[in-house]
Amino acid sequence: MKNLVLSTFLSFLCFTVFGQTTERLIEKQLRLSILYPGVEYELPISQRSSLASSVSIGFGGSYKNLKTQGSGFTYLISPHYELQYRNYYNIEKRNNGGKNIKHNSANYFGARLLIRGPEIKSSFSRTTEVDYAFGPTWGIQRVFNKIQFLFDVGPYIYFDMKGEYGFLPMFQLNIGYNLSK
Repeated sequence: MKNLVLSTFLSFLCFTVFGQTTERLIEKQLRLSILYPGVEYELPISQRSSLASSVSIGFGGSYKNLKTQGSGFTYLISPHYELQYRNYYNIEKRNNGGKNIKHNSANYFGARLLIRGPEIKSSFSRTTEVDYAFGPTWGIQRVFNKIQFLFDVGPYIYFDMKGEYGFLPMFQLNIGYNLSK
């Protein structure tokens, strides 16, 4: 166990020391989400990638295999927790071309975990109070002054703790306000 802790610490130290050889283009971000009331914090983890974590009140539909009743147009308003890895693949190109990269304005590939909590309001019944969705994403993020526009899309697997699951394409559209300088 001591060797594992020591190895982890030394690896972190090496990444920190040797990772400073080039200009960091990814910035820490703290945002208020406007479309889905909440807050997001984005933390750089390398020269081109970050982890974004958010807590919000979200709006969504039913997952086909995770509802027990309800038909037609279905909706769910519930607390959402999201963790997303983003690899900004064109940030150097945008920077070298003189385009805006402030507040991480770039395109990205990543992976997203979405956890939907107990309902606040819903037009259907779910199999469990909490459900999960996970999958790869492609997204675009642009920031004008302090207003952030984000869109991402990808195939997801959704599931609950009873073992029910399914697949579907998901997308995210968000407008936010950057609190970071």
